[in-house]
Amino acid sequence: MKYIPKLFIETTIFNFYFEGKQGQKQLDTVKLFEEIARGKYEAYTSQGVIDELKKSPVEKYKKMYALLEKYINKMLTQTQEAERMAGIYTEKKIFPAKTFADAIHIAIASVNNLDFVISYNLGHIVKTKTMIGAGLANLRAGYRQIGISTPMEVLEYDC
Repeated sequence: MKYIPKLFIETTIFNFYFEGKQGQKQLDTVKLFEEIARGKYEAYTSQGVIDELKKSPVEKYKKMYALLEKYINKMLTQTQEAERMAGIYTEKKIFPAKTFADAIHIAIASVNNLDFVISYNLGHIVKTKTMIGAGLANLRAGYRQIGISTPMEVLEYDC
């Protein structure tokens, strides 16, 4: 039986799907969703992502939500354990306290045993400090390390 990687799709990915001026980033995002549709990946997200999407203009939100409904396999909940892990990430300065929403994305994916968090948030999520710090925090808490990448990087992932 072939293993299917589980991806947490973060807010920025839905945004870039519709950003024509972004060039390669948009192309990679569209390709990622096509591969999700073909069953190469299982896609997950959370209510927190939906709440962030709701901050967009109404028409754009409707498009992003339709994309979410079409491609997301499962909605994950923000549990107390995910909040505890996000608290560890901020306590250890892996994330600034003001970016707790970003930390919770990583934590939800981690406690649900997903393989990757997919994001274009290069300021707080897709960066070496976050990957190493969250990975170590996860291992200390009994979870496995989680991949954190852009669509381009995961599209190169070879099962």
